[in-house]
Amino acid sequence: MIDGDDSGGSDDVTDPLVDLRCESHTYPDGTVGMCDVEFSVHADEVVALVGGNGAGKSTLLEHLNATLTPDEGELHVTGRRVTDEDPAHARREVGFVFQDADTQLVAPTVVDDVMFGLRNYGVPAEQARERAKAALETVDALHLQDRIPHYLSGGEKRLVGLAGVLVLEPSVIVLDEPLAGLDPQRSRLVADRIERIHEAGVSVVLSTHDLDFAAEIADRVCVMCDGNVVGRGPPREVFYDEELLARSNLHPPTAVRVAREAHLPTGSHPVTRSELVGLIDARAADTPRSSR
Repeated sequence: MIDGDDSGGSDDVTDPLVDLRCESHTYPDGTVGMCDVEFSVHADEVVALVGGNGAGKSTLLEHLNATLTPDEGELHVTGRRVTDEDPAHARREVGFVFQDADTQLVAPTVVDDVMFGLRNYGVPAEQARERAKAALETVDALHLQDRIPHYLSGGEKRLVGLAGVLVLEPSVIVLDEPLAGLDPQRSRLVADRIERIHEAGVSVVLSTHDLDFAAEIADRVCVMCDGNVVGRGPPREVFYDEELLARSNLHPPTAVRVAREAHLPTGSHPVTRSELVGLIDARAADTPRSSR
């Protein structure tokens, strides 16, 4: 388990796309949102941020594109320091999809909504429309282009929100609880599209209460508690750290719980359903028929 500096990985010597050092952030009512947080995002990775309610996950995410700024500390995005006077660079490079999709839906039709950001940047209407359609096609939502955004389902709104961020070609996409309120089928749909965006070369940072989802999708997991990042590392390290999860009020993913109950070999550490099934099948194959 790595605790402290968030370097992304022992073999990663590249500069991070996003590098946040926040000594403190306090809300106007005096609530401390974060303190002594170091958080980086590197190219070609998915980072899952997990923790209980009030742990500081949304506060951290909103610092990554300068929606919020540290009281003390600094943010660098693609090597450039971001200041309060000029947050535009962070907002171009770090696309943010909010948990409440309705906050990002502002236009009369889906295609108009997706092209809205491009038009604000001065992209001509026809070019913006073609890029918006391409972004919708990337998330398999082109069929929604003429729909009224506020009449969409929760899952459809999330896809449109993703397209609206993707069309701006950011280096990093940040998603706050992307599966919140979705049924299993729509959750799988949104998760698949997130994986597709990552495969296209965009780094992804997301917060989630669904540790099964985090185990499936993340290269790296960061655990938050009381406004701090209290642990981080690959899923198979983080999710087998019983002490860390307990003090953060988290229960391990299903595969971890079943692996323990099934007394699978120490060190196997499955964190996903497919890994668990593979280990159980392997153990069954190695068990003599007479002892079954």
